[in-house]
Amino acid sequence: MRKTPALPSRYRAMWLFAMFDLPVVEAHQKKAYTKFRKALLASGFEMLQYSVYGRFCPSEESAETYRRRLRALLPEEGQVRLLRVTDRKFAGMEVYTEGKQGEAESEPQQLLLF
Repeated sequence: MRKTPALPSRYRAMWLFAMFDLPVVEAHQKKAYTKFRKALLASGFEMLQYSVYGRFCPSEESAETYRRRLRALLPEEGQVRLLRVTDRKFAGMEVYTEGKQGEAESEPQQLLLF
């Protein structure tokens, strides 16, 4: 009998955030900003707010892979912060838009292949 793979625990699954302040005064700075932002998007990060991007990772090992990848792409100027938060904690986030409460992003639906 084939065993169905277990879904990731909400305590084990992570959200990885990249928060950054990068200078965009000179042309080379704008180019570095654009390159970093495009790398985030290509890696599956979504913009949550200006200069705050997040990505769901099914495990801490997966989050570490993306952290390593981002560290290799860091621009020479500015500041970047990487933060890991469990899916359980992320689900408790309160979101307000124009003074009205909304909902935080949910865990992406993933296809299980056997």
